[in-house]
Amino acid sequence: MTTQTALTGTKADWLADRALRGLISTLMRLPYDTRVTMMGSALRRAIGPLTGYRKRAEDNLAFIYPDMGAIDLRQLAENCCDNFGRTIIENYSWQEFSERLANTHATGDGLVPLSEAVKVQRPVIFVTAHFGNHEAPRHVLTRMGHTIGGLYRPMQNAYFNDHYAKTMTSWGGPVFPQGRRGTMGFVRHLRSGGLGTLLYDVSAPGARLPFLGQPARTSLSAAEIALKIDAVVIPYFGIRQQDGLSFQVEVERPVVPATPEKMMLEMNARLEAQVTRNPAQWFWVHRRWK
Repeated sequence: MTTQTALTGTKADWLADRALRGLISTLMRLPYDTRVTMMGSALRRAIGPLTGYRKRAEDNLAFIYPDMGAIDLRQLAENCCDNFGRTIIENYSWQEFSERLANTHATGDGLVPLSEAVKVQRPVIFVTAHFGNHEAPRHVLTRMGHTIGGLYRPMQNAYFNDHYAKTMTSWGGPVFPQGRRGTMGFVRHLRSGGLGTLLYDVSAPGARLPFLGQPARTSLSAAEIALKIDAVVIPYFGIRQQDGLSFQVEVERPVVPATPEKMMLEMNARLEAQVTRNPAQWFWVHRRWK
């Protein structure tokens, strides 16, 4: 007989989770293209404004781009929410999402170093961010024959995290929750010559490093783990295309080994370049600058 640990959270968390569960359940009955488009619209027009996501995105955008006009700020925040919604439902629709990516080919200067590392069973840490859809590269590289694990940060809403986390563990390599035990499992996976992915763009204990021109709390974990086990650090990004449904997957050249701070500065710079080209695709809804 098994027992399930009771989840805890606020009543607002529970209500928000119930609303999202209902919306997701309804949308999952629709054709894939319609589902993705409608979830983006729901976050843009209703959920984003009601939950404060749009306001937070506007505040972050105004902080980084103080000269941007109010109309442009609102438009960019709405587009951010649209991408956020699409990403959520794409990851719940992981089988169809993978099928949609069947003809997407990874490009970039990191593919050869990746192949070389795999041949000698050297650990590889893919670093990425909440940009475009961060799961798109993992799908594409998995189709190429790679088994990629991951270390993820559980969401603050435990009710929502309980089912969202299952979307990451339903396919691919082993996925570990952030924390002492999860990190140890992730490192063991890498030490065996495994491949894993880390998202490094949320506020976390570490060092205050510049990101988009402002100091931001930045975890040094990705660099510290890489240096400890001699892993290759390769940034990759899934960039949403104009049709809102397809992606370009870029596997960038490896990060140069250095001190953890210098390596994270380089990772921040890589993400800054992506955000500058496609600002609406980054999750401005996060509290990046606390």
